[in-house]
Amino acid sequence: MHLQLLARLWAEYRVLCLFTARWVIICTVVGILAGSASAGFLLALDWVTAWRETHRWIIICLPLGGLLVGLLYYYPGRSVEAGNNLLLDEIHLPRAVLPLRMAPLVLLGTLLTHLFGGSAGREGTAVQMGGALADQLTRWLRLHQRERKLLLIAGISAGFASVFGTPLAGAVFGLEVFLLGRLRYDALLPSLLAAICADWVTRAWGVEHTAYPLLQAPPITVIGVASAALAGILFGLSARLFVGTTHWVSSTFKRWIAFPPLRPMVGGAVVALVVWLLGTTDYIGLGIPVITRSFAEPLPVYAFALKILLTALTLGAGFKGGEVTPLFFVGAALGNALAPALPLTMPLLAGMGFVAVFAGAANTPLACTLMAMELFGHECGLYAGLACVVSYFFSGHRGIYGAQVIGQSKHGLWARQQGKRLRDLP
Repeated sequence: MHLQLLARLWAEYRVLCLFTARWVIICTVVGILAGSASAGFLLALDWVTAWRETHRWIIICLPLGGLLVGLLYYYPGRSVEAGNNLLLDEIHLPRAVLPLRMAPLVLLGTLLTHLFGGSAGREGTAVQMGGALADQLTRWLRLHQRERKLLLIAGISAGFASVFGTPLAGAVFGLEVFLLGRLRYDALLPSLLAAICADWVTRAWGVEHTAYPLLQAPPITVIGVASAALAGILFGLSARLFVGTTHWVSSTFKRWIAFPPLRPMVGGAVVALVVWLLGTTDYIGLGIPVITRSFAEPLPVYAFALKILLTALTLGAGFKGGEVTPLFFVGAALGNALAPALPLTMPLLAGMGFVAVFAGAANTPLACTLMAMELFGHECGLYAGLACVVSYFFSGHRGIYGAQVIGQSKHGLWARQQGKRLRDLP
């Protein structure tokens, strides 16, 4: 009897141990590739940003930068132009291994965008590099489609975790981002292993991430919770505004400019003109200096709107880069603007907005709640989590990733939309 029990246990745990050992090895490789790529990218991004800020005349050449990016993706990069959405499409319906050129193309395109003065982020670049590099293992290891999906999720998690220094948020982001309203738990172990390894590798290369203040949260009160919920509503609406504006700019440029490489050229001219009229570079690039200021001093109340405008013009016109850091900017600036009207501290509201606008735009409330606790300390978790969840709900079935499939609708009124991609919704 005991021998039979031991035999059954051995049969069960032998499979589990083999699965774990296999994915430890795979995710270590994914983490090394994605973490090293992110480290190189972040160092290069810091360099081009510093160079632009000391040679601001380069912003005049933003139309030329747009033309270069447009030509880069019209000729050698046409098959990978969809970027993050291509990754999500491959998870939902695997077709072919992602071209390796996706990684260097998005790296070069993003660096050009930031060098010449576009307003964009970095997460899209890291995620695409992580996913493309990870997918190359599909052929070498002869993975089945089910295993390839896990590999792509691990690559996404590794890229996200390494670029922001948030392994827990990165792991959950990879599980959350491709299927709105549901998580894929069979990918939990690969996702977490890859995120941890990639974050460690990036730090081992000597890359330092932006340090944010630890946020002190007030005691839980009815007024405090109500204020956080109200702020969450505004964060969700601003996320929807960001998404809608970016998509409107993109569709307008496609409708009026037939030759794709000319779109970022024209968009670059518009962005350069706006920057010249503003007389400041606060609202281009990543905007990290403004984000850090939002925790310590009042910003102009319109700061979040300007960042939405310039980012929508940059990305909607066809420049390359991520949306997440601009969303951090939008949220932190909006939270800063809400401080005089709500009974919560300015740093807490800025931190809540930082993650909640991203949660609403990317439809990833759990990852963003974990990000808040990793970046700002665990004490803000309840307020940040509430803001993220409410923002997620009030952003509706809209998002920066059109390839997201609605696994579970946010409300019963939208149940008929389940199973559809966001880009296919009216």
